[in-house]
Amino acid sequence: MDRGAVRRRLALGTAVLTVSGLLAVAAPDTAEAAASCAGRVVRTLPFATGSVSVHRRGGYVCAVTAPAHPGAGRTMSVGVQARGGRPVVDTGTYEDRAGPVTVHAGQRCVRVTGRVGGGSVGSGWILC
Repeated sequence: MDRGAVRRRLALGTAVLTVSGLLAVAAPDTAEAAASCAGRVVRTLPFATGSVSVHRRGGYVCAVTAPAHPGAGRTMSVGVQARGGRPVVDTGTYEDRAGPVTVHAGQRCVRVTGRVGGGSVGSGWILC
């Protein structure tokens, strides 16, 4: 490989790293919350004070609760339970999101819950 080809590849690699770094810095918090779960979004459960984003990848289901207005710390929680299993819950005082929490559901139904302050949502059995 000649020196010109090596220089072009190094320049391209540097450009890709620079652009990806800039995108990571400029990304909003909601994108960060959604990116914390692997897989695709299969449901969004909105409620008065926030929303729960439900993701699925393979046999795993993941959920994140995000407030409608991030900022001041407040009590938040998110929970996921596969039918026949125990719920996995994250509860605490957060500013931007609760979770992610993940369960292996396989082909089973799941129940998802979320709470931000005084508002909450429960899905019932979904993804059956």
